Amino acid sequence: MESIKELYRIGCGPSSSHTMGPRKAAEIFLKRQPDADKYEVTLFGSLAATGEGHLTGVAIEKAFLKKEMELLWKPDEVLKRHPNAVRFKAFDSSNNLIEEWTAYSVGGGAIIDDETVTESKSIYDLTTMNQILEWCEKNNKQIWEFVELCEGKEIWDFLEEVWQVMKSAIKRGMNCDGNLPGGLKLARKSHLYHLKAKTFSGPMKRRAMLYAYALAVSEENAGGGRIVTAPTCGACGVLPAILYFHKKFYKFSKKDILKALATAGLIGNIVKFNASISGAEVGCQGEVGVACAMASGAATQLHGGTIYQVEYSAEMGLEHHLGLTCDPVLGLVQIPCIERNVFAAARALNHNTYALLSDGRHRISFDQVTETMMKTGLDLSLSYKETSLGGLASLKGFTYR
Repeated sequence: MESIKELYRIGCGPSSSHTMGPRKAAEIFLKRQPDADKYEVTLFGSLAATGEGHLTGVAIEKAFLKKEMELLWKPDEVLKRHPNAVRFKAFDSSNNLIEEWTAYSVGGGAIIDDETVTESKSIYDLTTMNQILEWCEKNNKQIWEFVELCEGKEIWDFLEEVWQVMKSAIKRGMNCDGNLPGGLKLARKSHLYHLKAKTFSGPMKRRAMLYAYALAVSEENAGGGRIVTAPTCGACGVLPAILYFHKKFYKFSKKDILKALATAGLIGNIVKFNASISGAEVGCQGEVGVACAMASGAATQLHGGTIYQVEYSAEMGLEHHLGLTCDPVLGLVQIPCIERNVFAAARALNHNTYALLSDGRHRISFDQVTETMMKTGLDLSLSYKETSLGGLASLKGFTYR
């Protein structure tokens, strides 16, 4: 299992798998063939089906700036390895093929190909939650301490940068208004929600503020702003909202927040390794569901939960999003994506409370629900996996009431 640095990626939205990943793949190919006379790039499956709304073409064109490049779209052709596939070809001046390379954007901005994984090497020997809990129990350690052991102390500098980017996204988002780009003309809501939240008091104020925080990051992502994948762009608002909420209302220190980020990162990493965080592969349960699991576990750790209560909280975050489809309207990371981030953050608080009231014992383990999530995702119709063919994405008309 690789570093959590590969899960928390800093970049611009709106999609880690459809924007960040394809651009990274393009940059890799250009380094291999910088002097070709002509390039051809073909998008397959989900990358082509919702590429326009996700700005996939724009991301690739930026990478090939000042190069002769032809972009082809094949939404009905799905390659076996992964539905998010892109094929690059380089030609010489006589139009002879120099090299052909197929890459797959597997979620969170990560890229693999048919032969090798082009990401960093594995640094975690233990790859399931049960194994990690056993290690923590045996060594009387917390989950974040296991992360530090595997990653090294330098992980804290990286997580501090992650936290700074998350906070900046919240602050920017809450100070922006107007419409988000794209055909929906969806209005930003975070600024207005934040203003209203200030007029409330007690539990109502806290919950409204949480909504504003989650909206802020998700709207920044939808607008192409700088965010952190947690675990993806489409689910990037959940964890920052929970952490910022605890910083503001419970006054947790930066050190405590970074420890929670470490634990959340490991939770997401376990799912990424054993299942998937790609909406094109398993639906939104792999994005917002995993984000909710990460945020739920982080919140429970912040409140002093045991390692078993942290696991229980994370398990609920994933279990109760099982079957969640990925059905972005017009292929934009806006409807229903933004509201899903908001309510996943709210549910994370519920999971935290529920887990803390228990002794951490429960029937379905985090590893079992991770396995179930993958099976469920594979069983989902292609229409409900980031193709904008089914679910809410198939609606023809929209009214405001």
